[in-house]
Amino acid sequence: MKTEFLGKTISGPFTVPSGIVTCAAPIIQRFFDQMPEVGVLTTKSICLEPRAGYREPILSQYAPGCFVNAVGLTNPGARKSAEMMAKLSIPEDRFLLVSIFGGSVEEYVEVAKIMAPVCDGLELNLSCPHAKGYGMAMGQDPALVKQITEAVKSAVDIPVIPKLTPNVPNFAEIAEAAVAGGADALCAINTVGPGQHTRHGHPVLSNGEGGMSGKGVLPIALKCVNQIRHLDVPVIACGGLSSAENVRSFREAGADIFGIGSALIGMTTDEIAEYFRVLSQDMADGSDHAEKLVRYDVDMEFKPVTLVANKRVCDDICILTFDEKVPVQAGEFIFLWVPGLGEKPFSALTDDPFSLVVINLGQFTEAMMSLVPGTECYVRGPHGIPVNPPAGAKIMAVSGGTGLAAVYQIARDFGGEFGDNSAEIFFGARSVDRLYFIEECEAICPTHIATDDGSRGYHGVVTELLRKRLAEMNQAELDSLVFYNCGPEPMVHAAVKVQREFCKPQQIFNAVDYMTKCGVGICGACNSPDGRRLCVDGPFMVEI
Repeated sequence: MKTEFLGKTISGPFTVPSGIVTCAAPIIQRFFDQMPEVGVLTTKSICLEPRAGYREPILSQYAPGCFVNAVGLTNPGARKSAEMMAKLSIPEDRFLLVSIFGGSVEEYVEVAKIMAPVCDGLELNLSCPHAKGYGMAMGQDPALVKQITEAVKSAVDIPVIPKLTPNVPNFAEIAEAAVAGGADALCAINTVGPGQHTRHGHPVLSNGEGGMSGKGVLPIALKCVNQIRHLDVPVIACGGLSSAENVRSFREAGADIFGIGSALIGMTTDEIAEYFRVLSQDMADGSDHAEKLVRYDVDMEFKPVTLVANKRVCDDICILTFDEKVPVQAGEFIFLWVPGLGEKPFSALTDDPFSLVVINLGQFTEAMMSLVPGTECYVRGPHGIPVNPPAGAKIMAVSGGTGLAAVYQIARDFGGEFGDNSAEIFFGARSVDRLYFIEECEAICPTHIATDDGSRGYHGVVTELLRKRLAEMNQAELDSLVFYNCGPEPMVHAAVKVQREFCKPQQIFNAVDYMTKCGVGICGACNSPDGRRLCVDGPFMVEI
């Protein structure tokens, strides 16, 4: 579906709104390479200096397809972002739209000058409803919207597209001010609100409140687009779109480009590609099949669990055991939420009773180290894709740090006395005091231990021990192997390097400890270097 947009012929009329999925350069590149229907690629919003944003939870679902979010405009800053965007290979028929924001007119201009050389257009985020001092506060003032638009337009020679807030009584007036300031196009709308969602008596979002998106805001978005149809500029429509019928409604209201955001929740990268392919076909032949691919079954509900034991392994490692069984299949993960502290993803060390391993790496995990029995916590999930080794495969699980929790259940369920196949576990640590759950591992399969200081098992790193074991095996044995690697990124890469000396890439599955925030594929924080997202494409992803 070739589309004309701001002087460029692009491959399709769709985009993904700022801050959803395409939030990192590798993900953007994967969309460029695999999804021609998405003709406009929109980045997350970028400001002058790096911004950490809010602690998790950053996203909550209050009804199927309806969300509140407060990410906090997380981004690495303009200079680092420009450096990453400059490395993208942008097809001639795509439009890279970089979203920017600032705390003043001058900041908008400075960010615009840094980002303009690496993109096709700039989206001005004038509409974030939950970040104080940014976005919506500026976007509610017509004079300031005009001033910012004029200032950025005079500073760059590429199209400028203000993104408008629906949280005003005079939406058309704001849009007219943007056009008077020289806007080349408009984006309508950003999230509605802010709103709040509570569970078990607590606000879910760490910020307390956030912008509302998804199916619940579609009527508001459609009304806003209708109100600006008289303006002689292209319009990017965002807000609750998920079906071809929705797209047709917005097209009739005057929109030219159609943003699909919340509808992508829970989809793997391949499923998103199929969704856009079907949506494009729907638009061509008048059908409406894409809506059936939307994941309205994604469960983000929190279930209460009570801590019954906090066993300290060493100064910065503990094992937490709870009073409930949590139905986690091998390879899946869950989020643990402690209201007031935040939430983090964990692999379940055991599912019945539910237990997990914590390493002190920051504010949340430090607090977890001292949780006392009787503390009520909440879990959501499981998330991710369960592992599915081929029949007859021999499992080799390689782990470090909390990675043992991710691979123990794989070995338990698919090897040794609990399964039809066999398994071996390789576990590396700096010293013996950092080892845990060894007797349980040894009870289900051969377990190989390596410590950096030689205080237990092999003296050296676990990947050296792995190489020695693989060198003992004949070709038929090597061909039967499936590797599951989990732990810190350097360890995983070292394990893969050894495994590829003996086996094929398709035998190797990795779960790297990338930052995972939302768990359902929306925020893009857990992107791998090849553009897949750990939380929905993994966590164990085949080596490619």
